[in-house]
Amino acid sequence: MQLIDGKKISLLLQEQIAKEVKELIAAEKKQPHLAAILVGNDGGSETYVAAKIKACENVGFKSTLIKHPDYVTEEKLLQSVIDLNNNPDIDGFIVQLPLPRHINEHKIIETILPSKDVDGFHPINVGRMVLNLPCYVSATPFGIVQLLEKYNIETKGKHCVVLGRSHIVGSPMSILLAKNTALGNCTVTLCHSKTENLIEHTRKADIIICALGSPEFLKADMVKDGAVVIDVGTTRVESTETKSGFKLKGDVKFDEVAPKCSFITPVPGGVGPMTIASLIKNTLLAAKKEIYR
Repeated sequence: MQLIDGKKISLLLQEQIAKEVKELIAAEKKQPHLAAILVGNDGGSETYVAAKIKACENVGFKSTLIKHPDYVTEEKLLQSVIDLNNNPDIDGFIVQLPLPRHINEHKIIETILPSKDVDGFHPINVGRMVLNLPCYVSATPFGIVQLLEKYNIETKGKHCVVLGRSHIVGSPMSILLAKNTALGNCTVTLCHSKTENLIEHTRKADIIICALGSPEFLKADMVKDGAVVIDVGTTRVESTETKSGFKLKGDVKFDEVAPKCSFITPVPGGVGPMTIASLIKNTLLAAKKEIYR
């Protein structure tokens, strides 16, 4: 079993991006600028946004954080999005999800300019991804693809089972792995809450992408020997073992699944850091106008 070290790969990618940023600035070109909109005080969201801001510092980006209380009106949140759309100094921005229930998430996302949608959630970017056109790929799937590449994990002709069909991870992941590309050509089975006999699918999988948000869902008896397991789950659960009073749990019961795997990602330290690195990479592409000119 080999552990897939997402933190290590993320730092290497950030080093490469930092070098490119220095070259841009030395050539008197624009310093990349990422903005984030954060609504409410959800601990997980605050942690992720803080990590993204820290990554901006590491690579030499400018960063801006716009905070709203959880009772912010949809109209006011939309205005923040429009202001960032119209700000020429902002290359890309994100609206941290999830949003409060009174906010229409799709309306917010669709208001973001596709050229600044570095999270890759806008329908235009999703559509361009499906058609294999230049776009910003959703940060988590983009990060997973890069991990598979860095660890030379073969995907061609393999059977991949994706657990979860969210528009953030599961659905785009299934599309990327099924594409006729160097890191695609999988036969993909997309499983979800209505899938019958789920274990019959997972036991046949060469690669499992687990993105359910259900702590320790994937057990050893659901995985065949030699499988590659990518754990996307990051659920905060109460714990007396940590100072914070909580710990992160993945969707995979790591201790019992890991011995059966050829490769597996840990939680934390697996997919999470790669999501941040991919967001930074998308922002660099936005600053250089390599996708939308």
